Amino acid sequence: MDRYERILTLHRLLKAAHYPVPLSRLMGELECSRATLYRDIAFLRDALGAPLESAGTDQAAFRYEAGEGEKFELPGLWLTSDELASLLALNELISRSGPGVLAGTLAPFKARIEGLLSHQGSGKALPIERIRVIPWGERKLDQQVFRVVAGAVLERRQLRFRYRARTTNADSRRLVSPQRLTHYRDNWYLDVWDHDREALRSFAVDRIAEAQAQDAPARDVTDSELNELLASSYGIFAGKPKAWATIRFSAHAARWVSDEHWHSQQQGEWLPDGRYELKLPYSNSKELLMDVLKYGPDAEVIAPLPLREEMKILLQLALSGYA
Repeated sequence: MDRYERILTLHRLLKAAHYPVPLSRLMGELECSRATLYRDIAFLRDALGAPLESAGTDQAAFRYEAGEGEKFELPGLWLTSDELASLLALNELISRSGPGVLAGTLAPFKARIEGLLSHQGSGKALPIERIRVIPWGERKLDQQVFRVVAGAVLERRQLRFRYRARTTNADSRRLVSPQRLTHYRDNWYLDVWDHDREALRSFAVDRIAEAQAQDAPARDVTDSELNELLASSYGIFAGKPKAWATIRFSAHAARWVSDEHWHSQQQGEWLPDGRYELKLPYSNSKELLMDVLKYGPDAEVIAPLPLREEMKILLQLALSGYA
């Protein structure tokens, strides 16, 4: 353990201790000699200003002064090599899962972590290439638009932008109060209060253009209201649930589906013959049926009847293309 990590470990031990920590325990935890420990204690007290005091008992022990110790923190960023390595791996994952969106902003952070690791003398590069991230269905995203949108969300400012809906290809101008950004299936969505329509809406960020943050403060909507209208139904489509879907999967597909998270309120049940029955609320059937279709003959929509009939029509239309 190098000096950097010994100082950090010493601080954490004293910070968490309710009673004076014996010298023998500190030497064992820091894996150092008595002389080295006393030098570290002196550095922590004199150079970093820690409120250290000797316990004054027969056995040498140290603690932080009551009251002052609760307020004291090490200056700057103090992390162990393992924690720095984890942060570096996390940064690499972000850059690979969403190239360009956050990687540029976090580049100085990455360089700083690499410098700290080098300073601590780890002596070896982390094999980040052994962590593989494969995006699925990721759409092209304008970095400048993303930064403006994210800034408006965090700074709680109104946002004006042009939006071209993917379903209708209609072009419109919107003035909104951004509520939150959602990363869903490798793509970003913006939940907003739409001032023109006076309602909550959700927009795909990749379809937003000419985004401009406004000086006016954003109108805040409570989390409960956001969740009720934008997160209570299956998928990314907004709206309160209109029904519960019941889907039955074959014994083969059940081994995957039973471990999957489809919705926060989903209900799953194993059937006697090894099949798996899944129930979940939905508002818009489009995304739900698309996800069920990928299981092909291993999935059957049982209820409600309109959803079952809609699935039959989709299958018939698909089949007609092969006639």
